[in-house]
Amino acid sequence: MDDLAEIAAAGYKSVICNHPDYEGGETQPTSAQLEQAARSLGLQFVYLPVEIGAVSTEKSDAFNKLLAELPRPMLAFCKSSNRSKALHEMTGQKQEKPEGEAESVTAACSGTGEAPATTQLPPPSEEKLLPLIPACNWGNAFDIVVIGGGAAGIGVTASLLHRQPSLRIAIIEPSDKHYYQPAWTLVGGDAYDIAQTVRNMSDVIPPKAEWIQVAANGFDPDHNLVHLVDGRSIGYRQLIVCPGIRLAWKKIEGIQQTLGKNGVTSNYQFELAPYTWSLTQNLKRGKAMFTQPPIPIKCAGAPHKPMYLSCDHWLRQCVLDNIEVEFNSAAAVLFSVADFVPSLMKYVQRYHAKLAFNSNLIKVDDPNRIATFEIKDSEGKVTLVEKPFDMLHVTPPQVAPDFLSNSLLADAIGFCEVNPKTLQHTRYPNIFSLVDACSSSNTKTAAAARKQIAIVADNLLAAREGRKLPDIYDGYGGCPLTVEKGKVILAEFGFGGKLLPTFPFFDPTAPSRFAWLLKVKVFPWLYWNGMLKGREWLTRSTGVS
Repeated sequence: MDDLAEIAAAGYKSVICNHPDYEGGETQPTSAQLEQAARSLGLQFVYLPVEIGAVSTEKSDAFNKLLAELPRPMLAFCKSSNRSKALHEMTGQKQEKPEGEAESVTAACSGTGEAPATTQLPPPSEEKLLPLIPACNWGNAFDIVVIGGGAAGIGVTASLLHRQPSLRIAIIEPSDKHYYQPAWTLVGGDAYDIAQTVRNMSDVIPPKAEWIQVAANGFDPDHNLVHLVDGRSIGYRQLIVCPGIRLAWKKIEGIQQTLGKNGVTSNYQFELAPYTWSLTQNLKRGKAMFTQPPIPIKCAGAPHKPMYLSCDHWLRQCVLDNIEVEFNSAAAVLFSVADFVPSLMKYVQRYHAKLAFNSNLIKVDDPNRIATFEIKDSEGKVTLVEKPFDMLHVTPPQVAPDFLSNSLLADAIGFCEVNPKTLQHTRYPNIFSLVDACSSSNTKTAAAARKQIAIVADNLLAAREGRKLPDIYDGYGGCPLTVEKGKVILAEFGFGGKLLPTFPFFDPTAPSRFAWLLKVKVFPWLYWNGMLKGREWLTRSTGVS
């Protein structure tokens, strides 16, 4: 309340309160109390609350109207000043002012739970036509900010809140849908319902977390800030970076115009997985090609799976002999972990599939159904080869999100640079990262997320308390290889290709019905009801890297 007297004494005429009453359960004065005190000092007062999250156009329009109607100079405030600043920037108001006249709108914060803090507030006469400026340092920092609302982001938030329910955690995620991506391969093989792979983001966000439904746009790790695309910045004490990996379709010329039609598909997108099954079901003769780009990619075995499931269907329908199957991989081997190659090769031979290694898809000619590959020979010489197709399943090239790769957090190839044993950033100890977006060399799978969530939750809280980081990550990743409808090779391994089977009493390199039931029935249930709820079943690392 006392701050209002200082605001009036500084020469301000109007106050706009953008801070919702009782936000976060605080005991600050209400807008009604502030308005009564402001009017007693001769200040105009307007309550225009803005919740944390995306600033709506309706709020922006209302703010713009106030700027035109209220007497100046004026002060707008919220808890951090960032929502007030975002409102002002969205209005784009550029009123004509005589040369030398001061900018007459200031943003302030009430980070201490009181009315707007004025200790660093410049009087109106000192503002020299600068843009709207924050009047104090960040006072609304979250305990933890999580970038990404995928498996890793939701799971690690839930796990942290299970450990310390009092933590104030924000999840920055623009999408309103959450997907169980591991099942899309099954959808492409008519073994799973696509509708069962998606839920509303609001249904999976942990209830005690705050969802900021805006995309991140960059980082200022020296000042503990995440920048958002709407112009705001979110403060943190600790940060978890897990925005996933970006599908870089633009690296394949012509692909975006033809995806989902003319025989070109990909299980890597929700809306395309059913088309994969449609193509498989309808192809009776011709050439079917499947591709794998250079690493890093999500799940190193995922590019194989549509080939195996499609071939199994064609074999059962007695049309496989009429179909030429070819797997083009930018890698030099079928699978990076040698122990699983013999079992996979048996299926390659069963399906009469041709393997083309060091072959990278770079172009698709839609009208003529021609795929162009860069093929590298043993001496490193690259030649371009055009191949016709009737069905083409494409695994897209994948890269780190731009806002990460262009930031101070990135390593040489754009991923968040971490110590692979602790998943803590190598240069910023209050930052952790996991799964697809981090620089660890483990395979990028949901199974890896399951283990890494527990590692990050334990180590982050230890770092928060100044303790030695207790957990060591062994590089665990799992890749259930669906080699036929009804059988899966449950490939589980860590750093250096070391086998790390969850069920060692089974031969981990052999296809089994048991692993198929895990893939189709058990893993989805565990995902929705375990991992996303913070229930850490079978998550302990061996502690040996």
